[in-house]
Formats: sequence, structure tokens, C-alpha cells
Amino acid sequence: MAWLICGSVPDEAFSLCEDAWDFEDGSIVSLGSGEKDCSPARLPVRRGTPALIAACACTLKALGGEPPRALLCGDAGRGRGSRALYRRLEAKLPERHDLAGITFHYLFPDIDGHGRVLAGIEAMPSRPLLVADAGFMYAAKMSGFASAYDLFTPDLGELAFLADEQAPHPFYTRGFLLSGQQSPQQMLTLACQGSGASRWLLVKGAKDLICQGDLVLASVSEPQVPALEAVGGTGDIVTGIVSGLLAHGMPMPEACTMACWAARRAGELACATPATQVADIIPSIPQALHEAMGHMPRVRSVR
Repeated sequence: MAWLICGSVPDEAFSLCEDAWDFEDGSIVSLGSGEKDCSPARLPVRRGTPALIAACACTLKALGGEPPRALLCGDAGRGRGSRALYRRLEAKLPERHDLAGITFHYLFPDIDGHGRVLAGIEAMPSRPLLVADAGFMYAAKMSGFASAYDLFTPDLGELAFLADEQAPHPFYTRGFLLSGQQSPQQMLTLACQGSGASRWLLVKGAKDLICQGDLVLASVSEPQVPALEAVGGTGDIVTGIVSGLLAHGMPMPEACTMACWAARRAGELACATPATQVADIIPSIPQALHEAMGHMPRVRSVR
């Protein structure tokens, strides 16, 4: 069974296409197994969906799995490419028998488009695992159907948005939720009470939290690599690794915990500095995963 990543690249000329992708020499590379060629067939990994794809591809390769598939569109923020991707999913998902899971990433948040995609998912012969981050997570929350998802991967700012039942977009999250007066636990509780949370949450921060609803099962704060705070795209790496681990069949809490530890360790192995790029960190993922097998914190409630 395949794992599908849905996202965008900031190039309006990029054609909507689905293919399997690998990571090599700082870029993701189309493997030419789609119904049409993806153009360009090589995309640099800086951050965003290409970084997520690269991290997922390295994870699956390290585990002996097949490379991830990705449905990509070109969208520089106008929403046209994302809406075309939504229409493609609405039309094609009911016919898909091959998907173990789908990760939705940087897409223009469109509530109507999200609703049509969710309808397509509900019509599938077998329901896949659903992971959402970034723009599609925003649409899922705004639509009122966050609970249809298995995993959200917010940072603390995005968690504040999920906790604000009145906010139509992260830009409008109310100030008291962003002021630091609310603890992550309080925001988790508000998100669950206001129908803004998925079944599981991986909250990314100085201390990563692995949660089932508002119950914190585990936290990961080591290894500490302060330089990673200045590196754009490290959250995309975490979401990519957890997608690969779920695609390999790892249970949700273990996959989330291992992804957090391995992403930190990969940064440490890469000797990250504030000038490091995510493409310099991703090649260290296989070694980090190997080490994580023996160092991963035990999953248990820490409430």
C-alpha cells in the first residue's frame, strides 16, 4: 500500500501531477511512474512540501519501503493550483484502492475544497490514515471536521489557532492564546472542547508533545539542538518522518515519538548551525532512525 503526500510548490507554472519521488543531492527527483511527467522532474529542497517529501523518502528507504507518492500542484498563494488539486482528489479518491495513508501539507486553505476532498475520502473502498499540517490543517479546523483526521502536527502557534474556536485563520487567533498565558495543556483542552483537534496531535516545539486528544502520552526534549530553532523547514522534516513511519506500519504514538527524536538527532548529526539548510539535515535521517530504535522514550501518559 502506498502513502500519498499532497502539497504545493511555489511555482504557478508547475503542472498538477502525481508521481513517486526520491531524494538525492539536495533535491527531490520524480521517478517517472506517474500518468504524466512532472515538470520539472527535479525540485530543490529548501523547506515546505519538498522537504516533507524528502524526509519521508529517506525514512522509507532506510526501512526498506517503497518511495512515497506525491500529488503536487504549483501555487504561489493565489489558490488556483490548490483548487485544481482539490478537484483531482474529489474525482479520483473514490477509485483508489492503493493508499494506506495521505499527508496533506502546504495547500491554500479552502473550506469548500476541503469538504469535497473529505467526501471523496469517505467514498473510498478503504479509509486511509489521514495526516494534516500547514494550510490543509487550517482548512480542516475551519470546516469543523478536524476530528475526521488521525493526526495534526502543529507548532505552538498553530496549536493556539486550533484552540481558538472563533478564529477563521491563524492570522486572527486571539491574543490571549498567543501571549504565553495559556499552557500547551490548556490549549490542547480548548482545541478538543472546540472541535479543533484531530484524534492524535504531535505538537512541535522546544519540547515536542505526543497527544491522544488532550492527553499527553509522551514528550521529547532531547537531544537539544538550539540551532535548529533558526532553520526553516525542520517542522516539515518531522511531519515527513512520521508519515514514513506510519507508512511502514508503526503505531501512531511510537511513530510520533520516534519522529521527534530522530529529527532532533539528525540535526545533531549534521552539526546544524543557524546557517544550515534542511537539505543538509535530511541525509542524516537514516542514521538517526537506526539510533532511535534504541533511544526512543517510552510512550506513556505524562499528565
